[in-house]
Amino acid sequence: MDYFRLAGPLVRLLDAETAHGLTIGLLKAGLVPRQPTCNPDSLKIRLWGRDFPNPVGLAAGFDKNAEVPDAMLAQGFGFVEIGSVTPRPQAGNPKPRMFRLPEDRAVINRMGFNNLGLDFVAKKLAARPRAGILGANLGKNKDTEDAAADYEKGAARLAPLSDYLVINVSSPNTPGLRALQGRGQLESLVGRTRAALTKAMPSGAPPLLLKIAPDLAWEDLSDIAAVAMDGALDGLIVSNTTVARPETLRSANARETGGLSGAPLFETSTAMLRRVYELTRGKLPIIGVGGIASGSEAYAKVRAGASLVQLYSAMVYEGPALVTRIKREMADLLARDGFASITQAVGADHRGHGL
Repeated sequence: MDYFRLAGPLVRLLDAETAHGLTIGLLKAGLVPRQPTCNPDSLKIRLWGRDFPNPVGLAAGFDKNAEVPDAMLAQGFGFVEIGSVTPRPQAGNPKPRMFRLPEDRAVINRMGFNNLGLDFVAKKLAARPRAGILGANLGKNKDTEDAAADYEKGAARLAPLSDYLVINVSSPNTPGLRALQGRGQLESLVGRTRAALTKAMPSGAPPLLLKIAPDLAWEDLSDIAAVAMDGALDGLIVSNTTVARPETLRSANARETGGLSGAPLFETSTAMLRRVYELTRGKLPIIGVGGIASGSEAYAKVRAGASLVQLYSAMVYEGPALVTRIKREMADLLARDGFASITQAVGADHRGHGL
């Protein structure tokens, strides 16, 4: 029996943030059954010298403090991303700050990088066995003026404990953060973070990725692609939540401020993913995020140019069994299209268009 079909309706009687905290508690206590193993050979992929059992990952935001990464790997994810983590503990924005939009299969949050800080997270990661692929999403404290200094600290501290690191300058809930996506500031930020990473681990440093916003003007994407292709970045994550509010939204919470995620983000984020793949000429791995709730949507991201995908919001409505369903559907779609592996399908929509 699907555990979530029993527990889900009860959990959703609670407000969104309380329900999330309860879910973390149940996972920590080992009370959420693990999902059956389902990693078809066609879904295995090797990136950055690491073997991913499947391309479906857990997006940052679910496990901010690295409390349940292994419990989530046991739910069938091919990798998990913890954070965002800031150097100092941070309370985040006033509550309420997370809202379900059930009619739209969406979520709005204005959490504000609430987390327990680098010391707490580093201890958690140091205590776990290095089994399964784990990424660490780095943020800055709200009151830090030298933003790059916070990313330098995060990179140096978590590099030895992570399989990849993410510079997150795309959350809409920290004032001034998204301005760091401009070319000049971004070059400085990425350069300094890369230098701190290299200093911390002169040989064998984990790959460094950048997570971008879906609300960027398309001309700004050219600057980001140029910075990425200069060699300081190993990949991009497309995309974070959006501040846009589509007219199609029907839920009562639709006008809450914060970042919108879930189904309404799928088309926008996938179009941006497709454009970023074109700008980087398919030479830089991309993780596709935004609105994935089925194998066909995950597969669409892959064909648009994603080597890996991530989800979070859909689990609010579907539960962890969704991960297994997505993997099975993706394997069926690969077979339908004659691909022996996920790698062959990456960017397939661009074939014959100069890529």
